[in-house]
Amino acid sequence: MNDRTATTAADNALDALRGYADRDAFAVQRALGALDADTLGETYAVLSSLLSSTVSIMEVSDTSWRVGPIVRAADEAAAAAPPHYEFAIVEAIRAWARRDHNKQRAVSSRDLAGAVHVTAVFVTVLGTELWGRNAFLDVLQQFSRTLAEATRKDLSGA
Repeated sequence: MNDRTATTAADNALDALRGYADRDAFAVQRALGALDADTLGETYAVLSSLLSSTVSIMEVSDTSWRVGPIVRAADEAAAAAPPHYEFAIVEAIRAWARRDHNKQRAVSSRDLAGAVHVTAVFVTVLGTELWGRNAFLDVLQQFSRTLAEATRKDLSGA
């Protein structure tokens, strides 16, 4: 494990999303920088679920996919990534914009930590496209409260 034993994969994912939304490289590093392979995998699973949910909400709400603003926002958010992942994130987003899903997956799957960063940026830019930045941060806060409540119920057996 790491020195962040009190945090969960969901905490790591939500902290990274907040960091990317704020364009705060320090927050992103604090959220994801010291995770071991198991915790990275769990964090990736949380982010993948959030990405799937966000895309589904965009599709059912008939939100338009404004590719230009999404790519620009991803370029800006990627600047908060560790420098060795910034280009991979931009490359994955541009592949997505070209609908080159094979290239997008190839870039995202180079390593688990890179996939975590790519997915976090996707969630952030799509979430802010869907709800706006402040509402996206509110959605993350509500998700965190919902997870905490569910965890309390699981622990109490209720």
